[in-house]
Amino acid sequence: MHDEDLCFRSAVDLAADIRSRRLSPVELARAVTARIDALNPALNCFCTATPDIALEQAKEAEDAVMRGRALGPLHGIPYSIKDLQPTKGIRTMRGSKIFEHNIPEDDTPLERRLRDAGGLFLGKTTTPEFGWKGATDSPLTGITRNPWNLERTPGGSSGGASAQVAAGLGPLAQGGDGGGSIRIPSSFAGIFGIKPTTGVVAYLPMPHNDLLSHLGPMTRTVADAALMLSVMAGHDPADRFSDSVPHGARNFLADLDAGIEGKRVFFSPDLGYAKVDPEVAEATARAAARFEELGAEVEEGDPGLGNPTDFFIVTYQGSVAGGLVQHLGEWESEMDPGLVHMVRRGMEYSAVEYVQARIERLAFCDRLARFFEKYDFLLTPATAVTAFPVGQVAPDPERFEAEDLFAWTPFSFPFNATGNPAASVPCGFTGDGLPIGLQVVGRPHEDQAVLQAAAAFERIAPWAARRPEVPTC
Repeated sequence: MHDEDLCFRSAVDLAADIRSRRLSPVELARAVTARIDALNPALNCFCTATPDIALEQAKEAEDAVMRGRALGPLHGIPYSIKDLQPTKGIRTMRGSKIFEHNIPEDDTPLERRLRDAGGLFLGKTTTPEFGWKGATDSPLTGITRNPWNLERTPGGSSGGASAQVAAGLGPLAQGGDGGGSIRIPSSFAGIFGIKPTTGVVAYLPMPHNDLLSHLGPMTRTVADAALMLSVMAGHDPADRFSDSVPHGARNFLADLDAGIEGKRVFFSPDLGYAKVDPEVAEATARAAARFEELGAEVEEGDPGLGNPTDFFIVTYQGSVAGGLVQHLGEWESEMDPGLVHMVRRGMEYSAVEYVQARIERLAFCDRLARFFEKYDFLLTPATAVTAFPVGQVAPDPERFEAEDLFAWTPFSFPFNATGNPAASVPCGFTGDGLPIGLQVVGRPHEDQAVLQAAAAFERIAPWAARRPEVPTC
């Protein structure tokens, strides 16, 4: 098999071939690491690649196969970790000069689970400084580019992960999502990504943003995400908000093909307040209509949830300030100016304003819960726009306030506030070849139902065979 074809195969198929000895983990690791060497200079999706670790793990994986030992669900499959998550002995910079030389002494449960499942660690993917925005560039690691158009952003803050997967530099990537940072880059890069329900994946060390952040998989296919999420999910005693379900107890691949016949689906093209690019609006409306082909009942309109932007901005900026204000004295001149602006803006809020925002957030959660008493899924565009030029934080290069950031991500951050599972599914391309994503939102703890809905759509509108052409430097 040609190395490029091997690099674009699904993790599910690769795992089956490795188990049956039709594919060597070493052969796979060499193909993927060679592709990283060739394309990462153009994309800048890995800030710390670890080819030696991946190849050593591949040799161990191959030996285990040949000796007939027990194999984990990711045995021999390459994966990456976003550079916001600590990795023992591997530098974790968080996109910031503050942590440029940071080498963590401990792993997280996430890293241990992926490694113990037999995965091959490819390295750390790029992120904006502290993951603060929906585009991926930082003063430390520079600009990360979209494989479909190198002059466009792959989204953020998991933009390194989305560029990696879209370009065939490894089938599995861990993403993090505090306001859309899995779904935005998945939409911009034409891959699948799911933000699980709060607590499904243990988050350590705990984020400082009031449980807005979630960890989840970013992959080319729904089945690959289900496979990876099965490994990632499960309780950890150090995260008191994580599910009580033990690690290893869930199999999100089970019944993935169950379909959604008879399900009640509500499509909202704008959630009642968003301005959406016409090509995005057309593609997502067309995709939502196809859910009727799958046997679902589809309605369209305004779900009546109200506009959560104001309370989310207070929560977001207040959390950014609370977590980073201690760095301004020494590091302000070395930080992303946009991030510094957000920290300073967050410092202006009072404790009363922050609590009032939390009260409004809870009211929004109540309205969404009532909505899901009637409907099984809410469909929206994943983002209001497609990938815009690199070096910007919003489609308009002159705009950088929080209001501007959330104006083009109006469909993602509401479901960080509520904690519902939400996924971005590729649903088409613009006339100039940029991907468009459809968001699928489900009830809390019905992550498998969201995966089933996404898989059903994938069957009638497959996307994974399309590949970007990335020039080598």
